[in-house]
Amino acid sequence: MAGRYELSAQCWEMIKDIVSPSQPMGRPRRADRQVLNGIFWILCSGAKWRDLPERYGPWKTVYDRFRQWRDDGTFETILARLQLRLREDGLMDLDTWMIDSTTIRATRAASGGGKKGGSKEPIDHALGRSRGGLTTKIHMLCDRHGWPLTFTVTPGQDPDTRHFVPTMEHVHLPGRVGRPRKRCRYIVADKGYDSDSLRRYCDRHRMKPIIARRKMHRKPLPGASRGFDKPRYRERNVIERCIGWIKELRRVCTRYDKLARSFKAMVCLACIDHCLRADFSDKT
Repeated sequence: MAGRYELSAQCWEMIKDIVSPSQPMGRPRRADRQVLNGIFWILCSGAKWRDLPERYGPWKTVYDRFRQWRDDGTFETILARLQLRLREDGLMDLDTWMIDSTTIRATRAASGGGKKGGSKEPIDHALGRSRGGLTTKIHMLCDRHGWPLTFTVTPGQDPDTRHFVPTMEHVHLPGRVGRPRKRCRYIVADKGYDSDSLRRYCDRHRMKPIIARRKMHRKPLPGASRGFDKPRYRERNVIERCIGWIKELRRVCTRYDKLARSFKAMVCLACIDHCLRADFSDKT
């Protein structure tokens, strides 16, 4: 029987070929399932790497494997596999998507990344400074059922409208045949995303924006009237619940990582954990 933070046998079979491919001849390495369970323990508990229980192996081995999977895109591949499974089972809504953001407090230890990370790492490491201290913002996109589709990580002081387009352009839902799905029919967001340029982007890609307008005295743009779909907008609490589930994991609700890539990997793991445990809750 799997432990509290560990993968069940059904979940492991879903991703085994991605995480643990066939190994060449030579010295056997630590079992990938054991190491991955250790990474999930860090994700859920929020503890330091050095405090990893001995049953998962040496903490340095687990941390090095985390860095390896972070850099080679293993976590993103796992999430794509689970999204494909949800899509094939008819559990994913491809018509209505929702977007929102949340601000994450960063600890003092998260600062001081310097020039680490190379060209793939942003200069500011997705850390923003304000009167509230160090913060990072997660821009999350999910479907109408709360399944996470994609996300971006930015400094905490950045406005939501600036990162709406980059987040939407990051969508890449795979399918067995045809091109990956990148657009939806309806996009739901709160008034923080009320922007004329954002609405023009939605019109250009044939998406209907269901976005509450700010109370501003301005003339409406010329063209057809935009009917506001109140029943669909009332479902926007789904994205808030999705973010709430993700932030229940302590390594996400508070940022400890110096590098934006490492924190992004933790958020990706949180999305994986949510998809795995929700999809197989009746089998564990």
